[in-house]
Amino acid sequence: MKNVIVLLILFIAAIVAADKFLLPYLTESGEQLSVPDVRNMSYDMAVTELRKKGLKATKRFNVRYLPDVSPDLVIDQVPEPNSVVKPGRSISLVLNRRDKPSYPVPDLVGRTETEARRELERLGMVVTEVQLQAVSDSDEDGRVLSQSVPPDVVLKSGSEMSFIVGKLEQEPMGARLVVVPDVLGMSVDQARSLIIRNGMRVGKVSYEHSYLLVPGTVVSQKPSANAMVQFSQTVDITVAAGDGSD
Repeated sequence: MKNVIVLLILFIAAIVAADKFLLPYLTESGEQLSVPDVRNMSYDMAVTELRKKGLKATKRFNVRYLPDVSPDLVIDQVPEPNSVVKPGRSISLVLNRRDKPSYPVPDLVGRTETEARRELERLGMVVTEVQLQAVSDSDEDGRVLSQSVPPDVVLKSGSEMSFIVGKLEQEPMGARLVVVPDVLGMSVDQARSLIIRNGMRVGKVSYEHSYLLVPGTVVSQKPSANAMVQFSQTVDITVAAGDGSD
């Protein structure tokens, strides 16, 4: 009888233990939770929100430093929002790097403005100003002429930089100078074509009788060959005429 009572007491104790420890474990092991979206929250607020859902939080840091992003702001999380996990799962909260990385300043001279901006953005540097400077060389048009910080100087990410870009100066057509071509000995049509191709106009055409020169060829011009004149200026020519020509 005594043994029966002892066995009964042990059986009841086993039931109580199972009800208190084993069943909650078995029940909980099958429970699943949906991960809340805690991005763009402060780290402390995100931790509190996860704890409410029965989840834990671990701190991680982004690989790149992001300018103008608070180091206390959650910029990403792993697992992502709405993922299904078990209670007590740790959620990695990604924060911005606290230390700003340093980089040597690249040589921007000769690059286009777009290329220069892209390179500085890649390093996390901030372009504060881009000035334009008139240039006469078409190869410098739209390209960096100088930069505020010399190449190879080490700056922290987020530092400010500026640079100067060339802009081709367009001369007014009337101020442009051209070289007068040499049309002596050419026919009238050849001379007219060459004068026009060089940015000038044919002015007065005069005829001069000559027994020695080939009729119909240019024997003199004004302005003279190789003179510098304004664009669209007229060039007067004198043409040899044979005996009896007008």
